[in-house]
Amino acid sequence: MNAFITALTRLGDPLAQHVLLSAAALALGTAFALPLAVWASRSRNVARIALGFASLVQTVPALALLALFFPLLLALRSVFGPSLPTLGFLPALLALALYALLPVLRNAVTALTNLDPGILEAADGVGMTAWQKLRLVEAPLAAPFIMAGLRTAAVWTIGAATLATTIGQTSLGDPIFAGLQTQNWALVLAGCFASAALALIADGLLGLVEWGFRKRRRLAVFLGLALAAIGIIGAGISTRDGSRDVVVIGSKNFSEQFTLARLIGQRLENAGYAVQYREGLGSAVIHGALTSGAIDVYVDYAGTIWANEMQRGETPPRAQMIDEIRQWEADNSGTLMLGALGFENAYAFAMKEDRAEVLRVASLTDLAASAPSLAVGGDVEFFERPEWRAVQKAYGLRFADQRKYTATFMYDALTGGEADVIAAFSSDGRIAADRLRVLTDPKGALPAYDALLLITPSRAEDARFVDALKPLIGAIDVETMREANYAVDREVDKKSPREAAQWLAEQID
Repeated sequence: MNAFITALTRLGDPLAQHVLLSAAALALGTAFALPLAVWASRSRNVARIALGFASLVQTVPALALLALFFPLLLALRSVFGPSLPTLGFLPALLALALYALLPVLRNAVTALTNLDPGILEAADGVGMTAWQKLRLVEAPLAAPFIMAGLRTAAVWTIGAATLATTIGQTSLGDPIFAGLQTQNWALVLAGCFASAALALIADGLLGLVEWGFRKRRRLAVFLGLALAAIGIIGAGISTRDGSRDVVVIGSKNFSEQFTLARLIGQRLENAGYAVQYREGLGSAVIHGALTSGAIDVYVDYAGTIWANEMQRGETPPRAQMIDEIRQWEADNSGTLMLGALGFENAYAFAMKEDRAEVLRVASLTDLAASAPSLAVGGDVEFFERPEWRAVQKAYGLRFADQRKYTATFMYDALTGGEADVIAAFSSDGRIAADRLRVLTDPKGALPAYDALLLITPSRAEDARFVDALKPLIGAIDVETMREANYAVDREVDKKSPREAAQWLAEQID
């Protein structure tokens, strides 16, 4: 209970950001929906197209819709210039506004098209213009039904906004995703509780407005809107940061990345910078976020950049790969690859020791013979990566089943018997803790995965920034990183990523 309360007290900024994002998306969706509803109520063809489009948007998973705005905005940068944000608030706002569109639009169209014809004829009979009839007759009669749709849209939007974390927008998804990855269930529960409470409060306030419209009680309408406005303004005030030099640190969605981000943040804070974190970004997004300036610094892995960004299929020696990555980054975007941190976090196929012993599997070559009867597990992106295709081609691996998990649950799936072999991470402390056997790769199908520190082009010439991070280069060996990772992932005496980063800093110093 104490852990849950402590987690709740740390949700100030994610909660405020969540309120602002949800309110803005709801307002934008409503601003589009209401004029469209008026038009649709006068034209069946418009109604058919508008409602069809809004319904189609609802069939797209919220996570996919959020992610799709990143490449779209990236493409639009050539038109609107490099100042157009590609991550964070803008793509989240646009995606969530589309999600809010359907319930408001459907309720408004239904209300306007089902008004009593006699009332409308009376309005025409007294000589009202179309605008007067809409403002004085149609809108007041339809308002309660529109508010009912708005209540539904608000609950949907607040729930879907937790997924904005994946595209770099701070929200209540931050504690939820971080808690899932580190198995900090108090953090997950706190994020879910806050999101649910926010949805209930929003629904209650909008319900008061709906009741006021229905009963013609202006005080109720005013009170509901005023309380909502106070909450939104309060959220806006609490998110203001007076610092003019704020650094945004990115990370992917697993424990090692959370810890390294906090380690970087501590060093930059000591150098006088204000720090923000954009956590939970996918490999397909985070590099583009750096080159576009949406984030200032993050740690990536040589093999990921080599295969995903450079589209290279061969596997050269480690030193050659790192040198070519440094040159490629400088030539293509001006990104500064400051150097390797000193450890490698490669994909490494692993099995439970006793299971591997029974099957007599010590290498990927051995695994090929047993693979047709086994289930393989990987993180959510592994089976779409070129490394997986390279391993399949090199060893002829064909498994009975492929299963995707988040990084944390992938290890639980292996120890629990749901998967027979997993694509683990070589710097993960759970390999030793769970007594796993790492299979050798005699054909060298998997590239090197040295951890590399990357700095956005706009910070590459900032000497104070670069000097603050230089001591990290070559300073972390794999055993130390494994210990820090396991401190976050273990179930007993668990540390937060910030605490693990502090411990890591002490080992470096």
